Amino acid sequence: MTGIAAASLLIGCGGGAVQEPGPAWEECAGYARTATETTVYGLLPAMRCARIEVPLDHANPGGGTIRLAVSRIPARGESLGSLVLNPGGPGGSGLFGAATTALQLDGRSPLLDRFDLIGVDPRGVGASVPAVDCYTDAEADRNAVPATAIGTTVSWTPEDTRALLDRCAAGSGGVGVLTRLGTRDAARDLDRVRAALGDEKLTFLGQSYGTRLGAVYAEQFPDRVRAMLLDGGIDPHQGTAARRVAAFAGFQAAFDRMAASCATRQGCPLGTDPARATTEFQRIVQPLYETPVPALGGELRFDDAIGGVISGLYAEAAWPRIIKGLIQLQAGRGDELAQLGYDFGGRDANGAWTNFPEANYAINCMDEERLTVAQGDALRAEILRAAPFMDPGAPLTGARDGCEHWPAAPTLGYPYAVGIEGLPGTLVVSITGDPTTPHAGGVRLAETLGSSLLTVEGEGHTIVTSGASDCVNRVAADYLIHLRTPAPGATCTL
Repeated sequence: MTGIAAASLLIGCGGGAVQEPGPAWEECAGYARTATETTVYGLLPAMRCARIEVPLDHANPGGGTIRLAVSRIPARGESLGSLVLNPGGPGGSGLFGAATTALQLDGRSPLLDRFDLIGVDPRGVGASVPAVDCYTDAEADRNAVPATAIGTTVSWTPEDTRALLDRCAAGSGGVGVLTRLGTRDAARDLDRVRAALGDEKLTFLGQSYGTRLGAVYAEQFPDRVRAMLLDGGIDPHQGTAARRVAAFAGFQAAFDRMAASCATRQGCPLGTDPARATTEFQRIVQPLYETPVPALGGELRFDDAIGGVISGLYAEAAWPRIIKGLIQLQAGRGDELAQLGYDFGGRDANGAWTNFPEANYAINCMDEERLTVAQGDALRAEILRAAPFMDPGAPLTGARDGCEHWPAAPTLGYPYAVGIEGLPGTLVVSITGDPTTPHAGGVRLAETLGSSLLTVEGEGHTIVTSGASDCVNRVAADYLIHLRTPAPGATCTL
């Protein structure tokens, strides 16, 4: 896991009147980073892009600046203003997210008629300048520079984590940029964007990580929120370790549901007894820990296979690809599981990657709690207990925090967005079978913000921008356009 205008308004932390120039809109071709993005942007002839300059450090506006990439897809009818979108991550491109949203909602939702759809690549992401860059596309193909040891079999030394920091700093504009990539800075950027677009108040649709970004914006600027729809809510009370365990437990639950579905079909590689599916999966995948198999011109290792499976667990529609990949693996090939990982990371057919994995790592370094080696090893063990399908069947140590040498402390803090006063009615949407932002977290987010809650019965991670549910489409449009929230206990079914 968006809209616009142009003018001047109150912006920044202090609320002083600042004149913001309107964006200089142009063709979006130069903003695409992969062939996939080029193709998608080309399907939207009305889409325009620009870069908006904001302070690197909002507390020191006279210092350096960065440029945020912003896109606009104008409303087809009378516009209510901008609907700003964040598709999640952190590290997801808002430009690409807004473009795919426009394509997916076409003919399914009145939101495209009433709002200018706005995508924003947050600082460090996508077409924003500078963007986080820690390794080459060829290294990404080989997964040669992993950015985390948690949830993998990676064992690190202090020299490894220091080298990763140095590489990111060299490719991303320096250490000073890396220390200003947290969500609190990104939320202040959103207020600059709001002002540049000419909107008195922000109408925002955030998904997954975007629910964190939206909640932090609401904490900092509650009086500047018109409407805020948060889809796939993250629990703002849950610290790093607890949230990761909950997320991986969610993936195990999704794996179990996928396996149960597979068991009803002839030739299921996980067998006909769902209770034994994890054991059968381990039998197929654990040998990769010692002996990789050929895949897409390279090789598939254990962590690559687990990453491909997790990528496929985000959506029920991808479950058949997991099954296909496991059947391939039994025959000694890893192409489909490798491709699932490539697709999730945004790699195109030419071998060009988005910077999603690198930006995800760097932003989290300024948001997440840092762990000692002992804490990292204990967390990895707890994750494998919560998600045994990921167990390599070998003892693991060395789960060092990839951010241990980061030159600044995290700035988010937990809990966040609590005790907000003056926030208008907001809406949280949460799927009961969400594999990575569990429904319980969406409920807790709604309670924390005093939001209305729409519970969606079904499988998947986020739903609002897909247009896949007429029920969700109606509720989302009624809220964002008319500011009408659903009744308590409201549900939709996929």
